[in-house]
Amino acid sequence: METVLDGDPDDHAAMSLRNRALTWALRRWIKPNSLRDQDIAEMRALSGRVPFRAKLNPGWRIRIAHGMALEGEWIEPSAPYHAARDRCILYFHGGGYVAMSSRTHRSVTSRLATWSNASLFALDYRLAPEYPFPAALEDALSAYRALIAMGPDPSRMVFAGDSAGGGLALALLLALRDAGDPLPAAAVLFSPWTDLAATGKSVVTNNTSDALFFGSWLASTARHYLADTPARNPLASPLYADLAGLPPLFIQVSDSEVLLDDSRRAAENARKESMWISGVSGDGAAQRR
Repeated sequence: METVLDGDPDDHAAMSLRNRALTWALRRWIKPNSLRDQDIAEMRALSGRVPFRAKLNPGWRIRIAHGMALEGEWIEPSAPYHAARDRCILYFHGGGYVAMSSRTHRSVTSRLATWSNASLFALDYRLAPEYPFPAALEDALSAYRALIAMGPDPSRMVFAGDSAGGGLALALLLALRDAGDPLPAAAVLFSPWTDLAATGKSVVTNNTSDALFFGSWLASTARHYLADTPARNPLASPLYADLAGLPPLFIQVSDSEVLLDDSRRAAENARKESMWISGVSGDGAAQRR
């Protein structure tokens, strides 16, 4: 694998040091909790103790949104007239469909918004087990339609999400395609959870190397979200869907993650439907056009 770095080498060295420190912390305090079928309330309390630092450039702000369809928070420019307001990212947080929130992902969403120079809305979709499938997908669909009704052109909008949020972003594309709704320009999926049946080999082979959780956690957590829904339902597990007719996808995953095969196999399925240009970075990446 080849990693290409741009910018100040000192910045990359500092980032590498922070990444190593974060990996150590995840292995030490977070990953051990995935050895068992953790109590959901305990899991949410644990995530609530994580410090949520948002690195905002001058002229940017976080705005909390409360509404029937738009529950979450905006990362947006403070000025009413700003080029970033012409572009929109709809972000879906990870957390196994049972935990986390827009707040827990501020370190990701704030950087994604400012680096992309685009307004970002991070959705707080309903969580399982109180609200099992298809509640999260219904919320995502309602949020997208509400955003479009506010005026943004779908061609200037991108979906993004990590883990369960990446799987939800892909499922939303499928639901929109099947309903005949206008599709966004593209989707960015970070380690998407696309197979709630947990059949990927990396669930076992990367059980030790994954910094965040053990592979056995996937199946136990999926039960909370699925309830009585079959694990291979394509809107719950997009790995089993027909991916034809979707906009360009960018999928990124580390080769040490238990979700590696969820990403690889989803990419392979999408490759069957269109031409791909694939590249692998230090984290592992593939993109389609």
